Amino acid sequence: MSIIEAPGAVDLPDEIARRVVLPEGHSEDEPLFEAYRWLRENNPLGLAKVEGYDPVWLVSKHADIMEIERQPQIFTSGGGEQPGSHNPILQNQAGDEFTKGLTGGSLRVLDTVTYLDPPEHTAVRGIAADWFRPANLKQWEERIRTLAREAVEKRLHSGTNHLDFVQDFALFYPLHVIMSLFGVPEEDEPRMMALTQEFFGTADPDAQRADIEPLGPEAAAQQWSATIQDFYAYFDVLVEERRKSPQDDLATIIAGARREDGEYYPKTFAYGWFVAIATAGHDTTSSTMAGTIEQLALHPELLAKVKEEPKLVPDLINEGLRWSSPVKQFTRQATEDYTLRGRRIGKGDRFMLLYQSANRDAEVFDEPDTFRVDRRPNKQIAFGYGPHMCIGQHLAKLELRIMLEELLPRIQSIEVAGERKVVQTNFVGGLRKLPLRLTLS
Repeated sequence: MSIIEAPGAVDLPDEIARRVVLPEGHSEDEPLFEAYRWLRENNPLGLAKVEGYDPVWLVSKHADIMEIERQPQIFTSGGGEQPGSHNPILQNQAGDEFTKGLTGGSLRVLDTVTYLDPPEHTAVRGIAADWFRPANLKQWEERIRTLAREAVEKRLHSGTNHLDFVQDFALFYPLHVIMSLFGVPEEDEPRMMALTQEFFGTADPDAQRADIEPLGPEAAAQQWSATIQDFYAYFDVLVEERRKSPQDDLATIIAGARREDGEYYPKTFAYGWFVAIATAGHDTTSSTMAGTIEQLALHPELLAKVKEEPKLVPDLINEGLRWSSPVKQFTRQATEDYTLRGRRIGKGDRFMLLYQSANRDAEVFDEPDTFRVDRRPNKQIAFGYGPHMCIGQHLAKLELRIMLEELLPRIQSIEVAGERKVVQTNFVGGLRKLPLRLTLS
């Protein structure tokens, strides 16, 4: 790896670097967001050198992330001309070495769009791109609304509900929606839920697998790999079933995808799609829902405003996405020398794109640390930007809109009733616990 240092303060203070890079630095929101603020104001493109990790540039500003994301030929996700040579999900060195040991030297642990670059990325994304377009999703709106109503009736009741909004409600509805549209039987949803928590909770003591030694430096990679293998074992049956007996669901589209030569894509590409849908397809939505409801609990005047003006629900969702930003980071690698924000970047340098920080950038957002339902325009990039922008963004917004349209008119009051807790992860996560007193009509 070649880091070409420019004049000025390049290296970041150890405290800031560790807070942002290490999973345990994300166990509390306030110190983390203070670190993001320090970066934006003092060293928006600084070099983090944390023991056990490769050096990585921390990209904290909205404009810089957009500049990187719109140029996948320069800032590769999966390795560019050497596929599998770069890990787009930040791991420590021990974890990367463990992964390479499993794959024969590659860091491409999944054949999914996250690990791919154009033109392969374009082709694989295209397998299901049409299904996720807004025009196609309209046909599922009534089905999703039925699921939203069922979720409210099943998990909430009239009067005061004392509940952990995350564990008792927010996690279940998006999972049930995506699994229903996907084609996974309802009785298998608890298995998908458990695997998702393990998949995104590799560094969280509350989500550790019993078969992984938690103290080893490669523990996160071990849990990641073991969970992926469990997903593969489940989805292999689903691929075979859909290829033999196609149905009107998303699983059939993915399992039946063929290359230009007419042959099926290798099963690993179907697995990659299925894992992405079964994890990011619901976990990020539940995190956004919980973060949004927490803000309505903290600011009753906002709840009253949205109840009075339901047309504000889409704006509420956009602000909830900006505020929560459940995807904290992806990494990219430079394929050539480049100049970014006055820094001379070397070929092979790595970048950690800090979406949470970018969504609090005062150059883009007025009063960035205030939750505002009247924020227009709202240039949040919680779904990323460029070719890697989340393919499921329209479905996520549809799920959130329908749930809020069903739930908010019935809410009389929301109060925080205990200590919140966030998932300890530097990748994808949000609230793990949110005790509420939620009163419904």
